[in-house]
Amino acid sequence: MGKREPSACSRLRRQEPAAAGSLRRRRRSAALLAVLAVTCAACSPTVERRGVTAIGIESQYADVLSQIAGPHASVRAIETNPNTDPHEYEASPAIAREIAAADLIVENGLGYDSWVDRIIAATENPRRHVIEVRRVLGLPRDTSNPHLWYDPKTMPAVARAIAAALSAIEPAQQAYFRANERKFDASLSKWKKTLAEFAAKNAGTPVAVTEPVADALLEAAGCTILTPQSLQLAIMNGNDPSPQDVATQEALLTGHRVKALIYNRQVSNPLTESFLELARKNGIPVVGVYETMPTPGYSYQTWMQAETEALIRAVTRGVSTVTLASEGSRR
Repeated sequence: MGKREPSACSRLRRQEPAAAGSLRRRRRSAALLAVLAVTCAACSPTVERRGVTAIGIESQYADVLSQIAGPHASVRAIETNPNTDPHEYEASPAIAREIAAADLIVENGLGYDSWVDRIIAATENPRRHVIEVRRVLGLPRDTSNPHLWYDPKTMPAVARAIAAALSAIEPAQQAYFRANERKFDASLSKWKKTLAEFAAKNAGTPVAVTEPVADALLEAAGCTILTPQSLQLAIMNGNDPSPQDVATQEALLTGHRVKALIYNRQVSNPLTESFLELARKNGIPVVGVYETMPTPGYSYQTWMQAETEALIRAVTRGVSTVTLASEGSRR
């Protein structure tokens, strides 16, 4: 599990919203400049091409790419480790060269993977198609929650964009890509049905969260998120939430005002650990959610289904799920 260590060891600290994150960004930018220098020197327009190369920056997008492209593209995922903080990813020169040479790139946008944009801007590739999911969904640049894949409306739109881009690259396979897009869309029906059935029976279920990772899924399931958004965003951005927000969150748990605590299992710090401990002491089931699709063994569809079933177990049976590698533990 990744660590977003606080600037001091105490749980309630003075808020310093920009310093730590800004320093991390400056360091990553400096490292990326070095990567780009190597990339631009190494890339050559005369390299022999063999088939379509496609990259999904996050593993969930690479999975959908593979399902649409089938054998007609070589697909690579970049951010694949479900036990690290994806916000802290740094590209190696080898990864930068792969991205620079790819025919199709799917990125999230909203600053989640902005390092990719620098590589794209610094390298020329006339064959390159870039799908930014934020643009596909028509979202403004200041959208606060970048975890777009948890929204049931996101991946059908992404699949359509992928099929269109692949068809532009390989027009002879357009019918194949479009058929796979329809197949993918139909395969989401089980997940959507599970969400709808839970929402119908448990509308307004109160829950708490540590970050807005799975907020879109929770909303689709009809849950009411009681954690202040300002606390969610502060923790997500590595900043200190206000003492008032922390007190509100603690009261939700000690007062048994929520049915479950949903937390980002890829990132932790003393504050989020304290929320988990409070939940356990007060008999509130916890559900760990992922920013990166856990592999092997999961597709995007089965991952979303598993996350939803973990929520249902927590709310209806009081069962915690800390990792999708297990069935969770009954309280």
